[in-house]
Amino acid sequence: MKAKEPSRLEMQVLSVLWEKGPATVRAVQEALPDGKTRAYTTVLTVLQVMEKKGLLTHVSQGNTHVYQPTATRRQTIGPVLKSLVRQVFGGSPATAMQHLLAESEVSPEELVKLKQLIAEHEAKEAGRGRKGTQS
Repeated sequence: MKAKEPSRLEMQVLSVLWEKGPATVRAVQEALPDGKTRAYTTVLTVLQVMEKKGLLTHVSQGNTHVYQPTATRRQTIGPVLKSLVRQVFGGSPATAMQHLLAESEVSPEELVKLKQLIAEHEAKEAGRGRKGTQS
């Protein structure tokens, strides 16, 4: 069964688990990146719903459940980003990037990283083009 697309809060939970590794309800509750105060039972319910959706699994350690994602960040985020770019930005990654750069504070280090990623992508695409013409 294919996992359903995560909600915003579920994406936050996943980001915590991808960064920290397997974690308890309390650890997830304390690490949620939006900084909102949420009851333990609220976070527990979210984790249980995510498990039913196929986004998480858990193992028991005594009376405690330790949760982990069923998919990697890349496996989960890829389809979500593709859908967002298609629905909101007319399928244009360049337009999405323009909006992201205009609406975010990007450090000089992050700009260097973005330029490196673009150069790597260009090299990869150039390699594909050469392979396709050598039949």
